[in-house]
Amino acid sequence: MHLPLATPTKSPTLPAPMAQQFKILIAGNNDPISSKGIDLLKAEPSFSVEVNMDLKAEDAMVEASRDAHAIIVRSGAKVTSKVLDAAPLLKVVGRAGVGVDNIDVPVASKRGVVVMNTPGGNTISTAEQAFTLMMALSRKTPQAHATIVSGKWDRKSFQGTEVYGKTLVVLGMGRIGAEFAKRAKAFGMRVVAYDPYLSKNRAESLGVELCEDLDAAIVQADYITMHMPLTPETKHMINAKRLASLKKSCRIINCARGGLIDDAALAAALTDGTISGAALDVFEVEPPPADYPLLKAPNTVFTPHLGASTEEAQENVGIEIAEVIKAHLLQGTVVNAVNMPNVDPKTLADLGPFLKFGELLGRLLSQFAPARSNVVSISYSGKVGTGDTTLISRSVLKGFLERAVGAEQVNYINANGVAEGLGLRTTESRVPDASEFTDLIEVQASNGTETASIAGTFFAGEPRIVKVNGRHIETRPEGTLLLIENQDRPGMIAAYSTILGKHKINIADMSLSRNKEGGTALTLLTLDSTPSTTVISELESIEGISRVHCVVV
Repeated sequence: MHLPLATPTKSPTLPAPMAQQFKILIAGNNDPISSKGIDLLKAEPSFSVEVNMDLKAEDAMVEASRDAHAIIVRSGAKVTSKVLDAAPLLKVVGRAGVGVDNIDVPVASKRGVVVMNTPGGNTISTAEQAFTLMMALSRKTPQAHATIVSGKWDRKSFQGTEVYGKTLVVLGMGRIGAEFAKRAKAFGMRVVAYDPYLSKNRAESLGVELCEDLDAAIVQADYITMHMPLTPETKHMINAKRLASLKKSCRIINCARGGLIDDAALAAALTDGTISGAALDVFEVEPPPADYPLLKAPNTVFTPHLGASTEEAQENVGIEIAEVIKAHLLQGTVVNAVNMPNVDPKTLADLGPFLKFGELLGRLLSQFAPARSNVVSISYSGKVGTGDTTLISRSVLKGFLERAVGAEQVNYINANGVAEGLGLRTTESRVPDASEFTDLIEVQASNGTETASIAGTFFAGEPRIVKVNGRHIETRPEGTLLLIENQDRPGMIAAYSTILGKHKINIADMSLSRNKEGGTALTLLTLDSTPSTTVISELESIEGISRVHCVVV
């Protein structure tokens, strides 16, 4: 039975292009999209469809793309800057799948090329693959199979373990994590969720226990399944130290992204019996070389990145990407774009600076917002509040959510749906009258007990941060920003400046504010380099400092 395709969010229609012939290149390295998707495109008289599955080399991809108006790829073909520069007619690149790491999105954006993906097509497929690996690992199924086909009958070596009654820790409760949790509950497992962006209400609706601390979550686990994006914060989130804290009976499953686990540390933990097993569909290096230490570790199950490799998933994403490419070329509509909003070109030109700035404000706020924020409020005052601010609000939300779900998973189209899935409510208010600034955008995040906010405006056409947590501050949003809150008393600036100087971290700019004499002071520093966690810890240890946040623009 085929799963129904997720209906993508529709966008306002851009002016339809003039009638013409479009060449669509379906490119890959022996990994075509489904035949139904190809047939859908070939049925359109305006399209000339070329399918080339031998485009592993960049030069070959360049030659094939020179006269293409659209390119559709899976993961095997790379749309590099060289390919984009060599394709002057190119309007759109479609990724039949989620990740767009094989597409140079920044260059595509500069070239005015829309990049679209299919974020919902492989949800069930990946959840089922992860669950299959958990069961195979528990019952040692691959190893038992290997002995049978080799002519042996060895029942004693393959005693397994039941998942019933065991504690499962789900790291990341997005679409796939939620589907895995649903299946685990049906098997009688206790499900604990760790996700910094999942609200308590959403956890309750999913029927899972929410744990706010990663380390406190994983020490309970009989099984850990990983469904988080790979970001600087999540890279090696399962490392040697955390592996050492796990139960010896713990088993780990990863069908999300290679790099979430330190593969070398995992190999060591499996070899010395620190944990009981691991099942991986993804690796830090793909394909892993023959001498990869993890391949020699005991109690493992490996598959070659098969999370989306089902007939249903491939048919879904193939049809979906064909439909959105067809709609864009013929009607100018934009659906599931990762690098532009749903808006016509004239409006985009007017709103462009505010869209970029709104996204930046959201991204900055996400780095010092309260844990488990469940409300994001966006307010506009001045001229920016006189028109439709929907797209700006979506850009703010997109920036805010990127750290939660991964930049490739959220765009102007699906930002509201992603927020809803995490239990995050958004509000918007507009005051057309100017107050202290001609235009002001202020974004606030709250978890019910704590709040954080940031506000910005434009001076002479250049963006400025003018408020943080309600305090008047002025700085350019560039480089690394260090936010310090402390008691307002003599010697504080000297104390944290001394530590930064000791670590060779130069202060490029400084802005100060306080609520009252002897009250609470706030400092916003622009730094020439990013301080390490060690430096942050030293700053936090200074008497009188209550909060330190490093925010990377």
